[in-house]
Amino acid sequence: MKEEEVPQDKSDLCKSNIKELIYATDKDGNYTTTLSTGWEPKTIALSNSLKEINERIEIAKTQVINGEMSPIYYFMELNRMDISILSSYVEMWKWRVKRHFKPKNFAALSDSILNKYANAFNISLVELKNFKSE
Repeated sequence: MKEEEVPQDKSDLCKSNIKELIYATDKDGNYTTTLSTGWEPKTIALSNSLKEINERIEIAKTQVINGEMSPIYYFMELNRMDISILSSYVEMWKWRVKRHFKPKNFAALSDSILNKYANAFNISLVELKNFKSE
């Protein structure tokens, strides 16, 4: 793509004044870099993925409120983590982290284990223990 053809469509990147570095060809046909504010197909894909993430967060919140899951599950979704990432942050086996998603098991956890989760989510122990739906 030629340097002057690099798309400058409005995207979510524009809202935060972030521009993406794109490779293009200059007038002489040599590769160079230029900045782009976004392009429509990428904007659509980004919007769709953010919508899906927000839906998963809302589902997790509802499950915690209904007593189906523990706050650990909600904060994992809120922080865009999966079970593998969370287990590596808290240095526990995945099967053990999954057990902590159950409210009964969560209630029995010690403060030292809960602190590992709180640190991984960058929240206080009190916030983790006393989940409040925003």
